[in-house]
Amino acid sequence: MNDFTKDFAQALFNPDKINDLLRKELQQAVNNLLEAELTAFLGYDPYARNGWNTGNSRNGAYFRKVDTQFGPIEVQVPRDRNGQFHQHMLPDYKQHSDILESMIIKLYSKGVTTREIADLIEKMYGSHYSPAQVSNISKQMIPKVEAYHKLSDKFFCVYLDATYLPLRRETFEREAVYIAIGIKPNGHKEVIDYCIAPSENIEVWTDMLQNMKSRGLKQVELFLSDGVVGMKTALARTYPKAHFQRCLVHVMRNICAKVRVDDREKIMNEFKQVHQQTNKEEATAVLHDFYTKWGKVYSHVIRSLKDIEPDLLVFYNYPKQIRASIYSTNMIESFNNVIKRKAKPKAEFPTEQSLDAFIGIQAMSYNDRYFNRIHKGFGQVQDTLESYFD
Repeated sequence: MNDFTKDFAQALFNPDKINDLLRKELQQAVNNLLEAELTAFLGYDPYARNGWNTGNSRNGAYFRKVDTQFGPIEVQVPRDRNGQFHQHMLPDYKQHSDILESMIIKLYSKGVTTREIADLIEKMYGSHYSPAQVSNISKQMIPKVEAYHKLSDKFFCVYLDATYLPLRRETFEREAVYIAIGIKPNGHKEVIDYCIAPSENIEVWTDMLQNMKSRGLKQVELFLSDGVVGMKTALARTYPKAHFQRCLVHVMRNICAKVRVDDREKIMNEFKQVHQQTNKEEATAVLHDFYTKWGKVYSHVIRSLKDIEPDLLVFYNYPKQIRASIYSTNMIESFNNVIKRKAKPKAEFPTEQSLDAFIGIQAMSYNDRYFNRIHKGFGQVQDTLESYFD
């Protein structure tokens, strides 16, 4: 793990909590790899029939402590009955291993591939094992990584938004970080995906949506996003049964950017009334009154609003207890603000890998913080939200 990642890992929102989480996950990953290494050495899985009468077998384990930046971990080093097995992942007598820390951060990063897993293990084991044995070890780790990346099959709503952070490639530029946060019908929320690209465009969003679906997210009732061109079409192709709500806060910002400064406060206060009504019929009446009042002065603004009207009031189709959470993307913007605040001490990220690791840690911190918490209002209508799914 490089110094850059260490600095950010030590400056998380709740360092003690995150360090404890990473320590536990690191300990589990190391023990899994050691067990996989013994399996590769013996040539058969635990309790497998083909291991009978081979002349050697598993014989318990001894314990060893290894210091990491997240705190000490207790490693179970497996033994074989003949005493021939010698693990090569942990150097003899060395109580600290930066390679192990790099491994667990990589496993937590979003895009681990089979080749990357094999490459990590190759670096750990070097020439101690044949390529076939290294491959066998990596194959045993793949299901564990895939389990981490596997998504729930349904989310009630998914928020989509992009923020920009400084990244140095050949030149210094601000690049887009695409983020998706979902809330399940039971009210539990989590960061479910993210990616990095030079700019925000619908092609990257489309790839991200398809990736979420391939990872197991089959059903979404409602997507929320700003006005990215083509978003509604991309959603219809990937999740044809899902509904789409345009973020009213973004709509309001766009309106304010196109009207005179003297009119902004009045227009903003009047447009806010759209999401403060009792039902959809009342909100529609308020919106049409807004058209009438400002149509002559700002005809181009009102024309644009009318074009997207079907996407403005979708949130009224759902229980009133959760409407305050689903008329805008404010929830995901609060996560973006945390990311920006954490990144502020660093003028720029030196590599895409460092930015990817940083976002991955922030996402993990968010998911750990809100694990099993029920988002406001969702607990009161869980049965109703479940009824929207097959």
